[in-house]
Amino acid sequence: MVTVNKELCIGCGACVATCPDAFEMGDDGKSHAKDGAADADCVEAAKNACPVSAIEA
Repeated sequence: MVTVNKELCIGCGACVATCPDAFEMGDDGKSHAKDGAADADCVEAAKNACPVSAIEA
């Protein structure tokens, strides 16, 4: 399961740029994991790209 900690997320969009198959920006300006995000090959790269370590996978 892939989750984004909303308290840590700063909405920079690095995860979306790195792995658009798994992440999207929500109306709240924060990243959200898409359904099926755990199946995307790029999740680990997005996790590593997050400057505040808000992604848990």
